[in-house]
This record gives sequence, C-alpha cells and structure tokens, in this order.
Amino acid sequence: MHKDALKDRQSQIIRKVEGSDLAISCDKESTAGAVSQRACVFCGSRVVLYPIADALHLVHGPIGCAVYTWDIRGALSSGPELHRLSFSTDLQEIDVIFGGEKKLAAALDELIERHQPKAAFVYSTCIVGLIGDDLEAVCKKVSEEKNIPVLPVKSEGFKGNKREGYRAACNAMFRLVGTGDISGIPEKSINILGDFNLAGEIWMIREMYERIGVNVVANITGDGRVEDIKRAHGAALNVVQCSGATMTLADMMKKEYGTPVIRVSYFGIEDMAESIYAVAEHFNDDEMRRKARLVVKDELEKVYPQIQEYRKALTGKKAAIYVGGAFKAFSLVKAFRILGMDVVMVGSQTGTASEYKELQEITDPGTIIVDDSNPMELSSFLQEKNVDIFVGGVKERPIAYKLGVAFCDHNHERKEVLAGFIGMLNFAREVYGSVMSPVWRFMPRVEVTKDE
Repeated sequence: MHKDALKDRQSQIIRKVEGSDLAISCDKESTAGAVSQRACVFCGSRVVLYPIADALHLVHGPIGCAVYTWDIRGALSSGPELHRLSFSTDLQEIDVIFGGEKKLAAALDELIERHQPKAAFVYSTCIVGLIGDDLEAVCKKVSEEKNIPVLPVKSEGFKGNKREGYRAACNAMFRLVGTGDISGIPEKSINILGDFNLAGEIWMIREMYERIGVNVVANITGDGRVEDIKRAHGAALNVVQCSGATMTLADMMKKEYGTPVIRVSYFGIEDMAESIYAVAEHFNDDEMRRKARLVVKDELEKVYPQIQEYRKALTGKKAAIYVGGAFKAFSLVKAFRILGMDVVMVGSQTGTASEYKELQEITDPGTIIVDDSNPMELSSFLQEKNVDIFVGGVKERPIAYKLGVAFCDHNHERKEVLAGFIGMLNFAREVYGSVMSPVWRFMPRVEVTKDE
C-alpha cells in the first residue's frame, strides 16, 4: 500500500494488478483527521435540489451554511431564477438557546408572500439537529396556510457525507411526485434524472431525445420545474445519470409506480451514443432505432475529425481523475482513451464496491484506484505517476496547480458544456490547451522515484 496513506486508509487504496481482483473498502465514514475531499450532508442535498428554478430554497441554520452553497451549481434556467437567491434564517446564539422555529415560520411567511414560489424546500443544517427544531411541524403548518408544498429537507449531519444528502433530497422530491395531473403524457416518454444543466446541457440532451421521437416529462433537476416533478410518475421510463445523486428517487418511483429505470452517462462519445440507443431499445421501436443511428451519425460527423487532431498531440500523456461519483469516472476513462491518453489514477468521494470493481475492469495494470481520498494522498499520487493533467472539482484545483500539473474542472462549478458530442470536443480542446500550455516550462515538476 502507499507509504503516505494513513493506517486506517490502507484498505481504500489499491493498485490494479493484471489477473487479480482486489477488493477495495468503500462506502464508509471518512477517517478522522484525514481531511477528506467530501462535502457535508447539507451540501449534498443542496446541489441536487438547487436547480429547481421555480422553488424557494431556504437554509435553516447559520448564515455560513447558505454562503457555502450559494450558486453552488451553474444550473441555467430557461425561465425563473428564484433558485439563485440563497435565503437563510441566519440562526444566532439566542436562537440556539431558545429554538429557531418561530424564526423559520416568519421567514417562510415573508418569502412565500414576496416571491410566490411553486414550492419551498427547507434545509436543516447541523445546528438544527443539535437544538431539535421540529422542521416537519413548521413546514406542515406553513404549507396548509399558504397552500403550496413546503418540504423539509432533513440534511443535518455529523458523521454523514453528501451521499446522505442525496438521499435527503430524493426523499423531499418524492413527496412531490404523484401529486400532479398526468393526462396527455405520450406513451413514449421519459424523465431525465441526474443532469443539472450546468452549462445548458439538458437542453441539448432533451433535443436529441426529441429527435428520435421521445417526449421528456421532467428534468430532475436541471432547469427543473415543480409542476413537472409532480407529474413525473406519468413517464414511461426514468433515465438516470449521476446515479449517486438521483438513483434513490428512481428506486422509489420504481417501487411505488412501477417506473422502469436505465442508467446512462452523457459524457464522452461512446456513452452519449449508448444513452440514445438504450432509450430506443427500451421502447423496442424500429423507427426510433433508425432515428437514433442518424442522430449519432450526424453528431459524430461534426466533431470526430476535430477530436482526432487533438489526439495526435495528446497520445501517451498521463491523466488522473478524482470526482464525486464513481459513475462519472467510467465515462472519463473512456474519453481519455479516445484522446490516446493513459489514466494512471482514478478515484471518487462516494463510489460503491460494484463501481470500483467496474473501474478495475476498464483500467490498465498499475492504475491507482482510491476511495474518499485527501490532499496529501492525491498530491503524492500525482507526483508518483508524473501526470500531465488532473481532472477534478474546485477543491482539487489547488493541488494540481501547486504541483505544476494541468487541471480540468469537471465538477458542478464549471460553465462550459462537457456533455454530449459537442461536450467531448470541448473536453478535448480544454485538455489540449491545458496540457500543451507553454506555462508549464516555467514551473518544474516535483517527481517521486520508486526508491523514495
């Protein structure tokens, strides 16, 4: 195991060996003192629900919690932008002593009157769990008074992580599902779960599905609308990307309404094409299959020749990946292969045993696979493998730049389209521009030898 890993972390780091099937320990609490890259439970719920654009989002807790997650996703909207206002009850010391329920009720009353939202999500943070405010009772009372759904998002957490926050978000949304009118929904219809419209991707994805003859009932949650989520149970199929964030909701809908589920990814050429084909196969429609092939052909003709130009310069370069959900890592491994690059390290914050097993199957011998890593470990891996580019999120960016390594932001703060066929071209262009930048001549790499 790696010499720089904490003792309690050894089982969460493996190196792939040809012909072996090493088990990685995962889906567990972060090791105390490890300075995990994970976020809190509240953050997890907030990033899932935030893109619902016509809902009120109220953080019940200290102002710092609201500041931490303000505008946390790009989450573009084609209409209302109420979601971009980060409201907070701003709990103070006196509220901690005497309780914050009255303050919460007053805040909801004022905000609902002022903004007339279609629904309100109320997030409980850690301090609320400590003082014991009855969020459920306050939300129920205000909902009856204002005649709109007021939904508690029980996201206080002390030992949990953002995966628990995903569950809290799905539990809150499930209260909406099944309360809307489903008349008029076509037989061949889907819900898109797990895309958050960071840079307008969901509009592009919807358009491709519509080109093959599929109606989209609800976006959950990118450019989301409360009324669409209410009638989501009328769709014939749930198409789930980023399974960690929204799979719980899909499972609930399957159990309650019998809605079948398929998992997809919109990152990279292979997975984007498969996402279109999989929906056509589900509906078992020959005309839909024909249209799907035409859509993929048309899109590939636009981008593939340009991608090949970038491949010429990038072949043989080394890449490292560390993302929130392991499902996204699969697509990134494939995307780097299209660019001729070698993935030498891959990890995630919230991967499951089955996901890590699949990562072992698609990566090369010697690849480091890590669960719930920290800055010390990530820095050591990047140096050891002498990588040319590191793909991660905002918390990983400083690690790369301090080491003189190119960086690509593939998290929810980004503003450029990286999904779909055009997204693969944008990804190739960004990787090329970062890796081949002349700036790295002026920042020597710190390398680690085997003897060290």
